[in-house]
Amino acid sequence: MRGQPPDPYRAVGRRQLLTRWGPAALAASALAVAGTLLGGREGRHRAPDDRALPSPRDWRVAGEGRGRLVVAGGPDPAANVRRALSAFGGIERFVSRGEKVVLKPNCAWDRTPEQAANTDPQLVAELARLCLAAGAARVVVADSTCHDPYRCFERSGIAPAARAAGARVEHQSAGGVVRLDLGGTVLGPWDVLAAIAEADRVINVPIVKHHGLARVTVGMKNWMGAVTGPRSAMHQRLPQATAELAAALRPTLTVVDATRILVSGGPTGGALSSVRALDQVAVSTDPVAADAWGASLLSQQPDALSHLGIAERLGLGTTDWRSILETA
Repeated sequence: MRGQPPDPYRAVGRRQLLTRWGPAALAASALAVAGTLLGGREGRHRAPDDRALPSPRDWRVAGEGRGRLVVAGGPDPAANVRRALSAFGGIERFVSRGEKVVLKPNCAWDRTPEQAANTDPQLVAELARLCLAAGAARVVVADSTCHDPYRCFERSGIAPAARAAGARVEHQSAGGVVRLDLGGTVLGPWDVLAAIAEADRVINVPIVKHHGLARVTVGMKNWMGAVTGPRSAMHQRLPQATAELAAALRPTLTVVDATRILVSGGPTGGALSSVRALDQVAVSTDPVAADAWGASLLSQQPDALSHLGIAERLGLGTTDWRSILETA
């Protein structure tokens, strides 16, 4: 009947059906095909497959035997690390020609060297020079910072010192990551800075600092700067996570910076009144002893720091640092 609206339920002819719904059907088919092709790929709507991830490399030098801890003191951090390394036979004992070497300082904070929140830049630069002189193909200074990475690396003095020594700088905003299985009971899969994951040798270069939650941060906790992602989750079981990081990431050496130490207000620091100049550097093949020695500078005993006890039980080293101490 004229003037009445069309019946929405009446039959539709084939020509009209193709004209009205053909384009939509073709688009839906194309999306279905694309979904099938992309369904097996990782992306923003599909979690990565963590079932067969590799573990980190073991960067230790074979045949080192019992751990050693060598401490050198004096006003020049570069001279201190050279003297301590000479007791081991020099950096050549640990770095071979053509190897890719990473130095992992603590460079987490937007602070100056005088504030002692980051590793001393002179120490980092000297290690880079020594590794390159030993024939390293390249040296990268890498850290995943807490403050803005560009500001941290520049203001700490580490970036300009590293570049002047011939090293490159990489961080969470420059260099990429590699997903690895860190194992343990609280870690598992994590994104690790690519420079670290792909290195032939890694030297951990922490500074000794007070830490508001852990009480002390030295080498083992410094490994938190090797990973990216939700690191705050580690703080729910911090002692266990710290020890498990040490079990997963086995450095070639631990070089502890005690040129200046942060005795309070850590880990960020800021107040010069919290800084004490000690002018010491320790080099160790035992990461547990290195941490225990660093803790002693803050008057902390190993049995009061549960991450050290866990690490010792995991077979990572000894808390009895005095039993392996040498001076250079």
